[in-house]
Amino acid sequence: MSAVNGQESAQPLLEVRDLRVSVAADPEIEIVKGVDLAVRPGEVHALMGPNGSGKSTLANAIAGSPEYVIDSGEVHFQGEDVTALTADARARMGMFLSFQYPTPIPGVTMVNLLRMAMKARSGEEPPAREFLQQLREVLKTLRIDEDFARRYVNDGFSGGEKKRAEILQLGMLKPQLAILDETDSGLDVDALRTVAEGVSALHNPEMGILLITHYQRILNYITPDFVHVLVDGRIVRSGGADLAHRIEADGYDPILQELGQPAGAAT
Repeated sequence: MSAVNGQESAQPLLEVRDLRVSVAADPEIEIVKGVDLAVRPGEVHALMGPNGSGKSTLANAIAGSPEYVIDSGEVHFQGEDVTALTADARARMGMFLSFQYPTPIPGVTMVNLLRMAMKARSGEEPPAREFLQQLREVLKTLRIDEDFARRYVNDGFSGGEKKRAEILQLGMLKPQLAILDETDSGLDVDALRTVAEGVSALHNPEMGILLITHYQRILNYITPDFVHVLVDGRIVRSGGADLAHRIEADGYDPILQELGQPAGAAT
């Protein structure tokens, strides 16, 4: 049963079935080794795990990154098998991926990027008046100054500003599924709180969130319905928010020891 809407019959928004993923540049390197995952509308799933466990690879494979190859298994989104679809096709369907390390785009303002992204998704240029009204509303919701939207994308941005730019895109595109890849990476406490509050403000009963994180700290601001622990390309534990708190207190060593791996293997 969904922890959010209480509807036992709710169909998964995202369903990953026995997914195995390797690196496109070297197909012999398998990183994701049989993952099953279901995210329903309104649910927040946190995916945690040690460095090198395959979290970002899984996120990118779900979003359709060409850097990875799906060796077997399936990705279903909104009831459709999207395993063979390109990243842009999945994005047009309502799938959003925020990058762990956003790329600067000198010469392109945030406003222009947002308009191009909205046109790419809908196939139509958004009317200027409606676009500006929506932009102002989202900026207000996220408590971002309007001057921010006139700056070049990630050009000279601090770590916190880069992540806020990603969340601004999330607010404008209004996807059904938001995959947030280590949104907390490199942020100080104040920036983390600002970004997390922005995600919470944009979350709604129709949007599912898959939040990739190494640490528990962002979950102090975004309470997950489910927490999954990925180790060596496999989900080895699933539970509620209390699982993240246990990891914060004890680290990953107890889980690794249960799996027969040496303590201290998690970094």
